[in-house]
Amino acid sequence: MTAASMTQTAEEAALAQLIVETLNLDLAPDEIGPDGLLYGDEGLGLDSIDMLEISLTVSQRYGVKLRADAGNNTEIFHSLRSLSAYIQGHRQV
Repeated sequence: MTAASMTQTAEEAALAQLIVETLNLDLAPDEIGPDGLLYGDEGLGLDSIDMLEISLTVSQRYGVKLRADAGNNTEIFHSLRSLSAYIQGHRQV
């Protein structure tokens, strides 16, 4: 892994902060690796309820609707980086 792939962008850092605050996680936002898994037993180990909470907060903060029945949720919620990229590509300015 390159140093660049391990470093959060400004957008990823803001999203990591939002995730930590929303879920009251016991870790610092910069401890969330940009390419680490968010969902499941690996990475952060978040579950479907956590994803719902994140979706609601993202909708409120960025105006991006994330639907539970969307076919691409696995890709969107794969990592901090993929979620951030989706938000940046779909956010309401």
